Amino acid sequence: MAKSSGENGPRAPAAGGSLSGTRESLAQGPDATTTDELSSLGSDSEANGFAERRIDKFGFIVGSQGAEGALEEVPLEVLRQRESKWLDMFNNWDKWMAKKHKKIRLRCQKGIPPSLRGRAWQYLSGGRVKLDQNPGKFDELDLSPGDPKWLDVIERDLHRQFPFHEMFVSRGGHGQQDLLRVLKAYTLYRPEEGYCQAQAPIAAVLLMHMPAEQAFWCLVQICEKYLPGYYSEKLEAIQLDGEILFSLLQKVSPVAYKHLSRQKIDPLLYMTEWFMCAFARTLPWSSVLRVWDMFFCEGVKIIFRVGLVLLKHALGSPEKLKACQGQYETIEQLRSLSPKIMQEAFLVQEVVELPVTERQIEREHLIQLQRWQETRGELQYRSPPRLHGAKAILEAEPGPRPTLQPSPSICLPPDAPVPSSQARPPKQVQKEQRKQSKASGKPDKALASSQNTVVNAAGDASPPQEVTPKDPVSQKLTPQDSVPQDSVYRRSQESLTSQESEDTYL
Repeated sequence: MAKSSGENGPRAPAAGGSLSGTRESLAQGPDATTTDELSSLGSDSEANGFAERRIDKFGFIVGSQGAEGALEEVPLEVLRQRESKWLDMFNNWDKWMAKKHKKIRLRCQKGIPPSLRGRAWQYLSGGRVKLDQNPGKFDELDLSPGDPKWLDVIERDLHRQFPFHEMFVSRGGHGQQDLLRVLKAYTLYRPEEGYCQAQAPIAAVLLMHMPAEQAFWCLVQICEKYLPGYYSEKLEAIQLDGEILFSLLQKVSPVAYKHLSRQKIDPLLYMTEWFMCAFARTLPWSSVLRVWDMFFCEGVKIIFRVGLVLLKHALGSPEKLKACQGQYETIEQLRSLSPKIMQEAFLVQEVVELPVTERQIEREHLIQLQRWQETRGELQYRSPPRLHGAKAILEAEPGPRPTLQPSPSICLPPDAPVPSSQARPPKQVQKEQRKQSKASGKPDKALASSQNTVVNAAGDASPPQEVTPKDPVSQKLTPQDSVPQDSVYRRSQESLTSQESEDTYL
């Protein structure tokens, strides 16, 4: 079950790779020396000049393996609308999860806005609830001395995790330090499991979107709720899921199933890294994020669907099998997947439309478990039951969630010009004026007068026009009344963010 530790691309094991069943066999492959040299880009002092390098929108060095070319951008107006909808869901999360879970699922399939992705993952996974239920626990683990056995292995793996990402580009940088803290804390939190090398890329992706403490609790939820048993000593859960994937493939793509059966290729040879790293080291980064959005909402069935889509389009036609005459050629085909089938829009659409349900997975799980017990005996590691997505986690672990209040992203001083085209009086003032004018039977000129306080294109406030008031009500209205009380803290139409610090982790 050997895996190479490439920078960010797929590194499938060789056909004759070892299947020892231990986590230590998830080691670097033949290109590890080159990777180590490329990833060791120096100290923090060298990282200080890192801004001179060109970085893509995801934080990868432009031109590196992890970076991406031109992408289809979501229109700004659409992105702002989605941000507003997600902020509304955060403020009423329990209600949305209980009554409108299908709408949350649909919005996850469309893609979570980048500015809110970290918080959404915490809410979907239940990591925020775990954090609230265990105040100070991460700090306690962080200050505790770790097991030297695990610390040594973790420290050797740090520089292999996304070495061309700005967070992890330098040895000993803040990204690697936080990664060490999170992984060490997990070995102390679950000493019976310890550390598995496949946890490192999972934790690294989380750290790109949230601080270390939040990333730790999301990692706990992934290991205990989404993928239980994946990182245990004998890796029995991943072997079972390999058999489940292969059985489901028979229905999804009989051509690919027959070819893999004929070649006698064990599922572990191609799906281990896919599943244990949740495709973080296989797909283009934009596709990784979209898959994770759906994974946190719907659970492990998304991982199964992605794997089935890749197998179907890589080996699902006679034309594609012409180049896969043997076991080695087939493994190479799965190592070098076509960029077309991994492209974000195509992959997401295929995954959403693939009819593989939780019920099918669980039914197949019982079948494969029975076969395992008949041929190999009882499982050595009893993992907790797998929960299929955010709704199942919420129902299993109900708990209070803090109400999040959206805050303005741009604050203006009192004497600064207001960058809007027109300032209107508060709605309450307008209503009162209309009532008074209707009662007196006179035209609503006071309201028109107050609305004449405008801001021109240059941002300078224009004085109100000279209008002679005809009733005492309009005399009470001053120019100050025409400006909203919260104008100093106007919300920017260019960004809808929340006040918590983790949203800055884009």
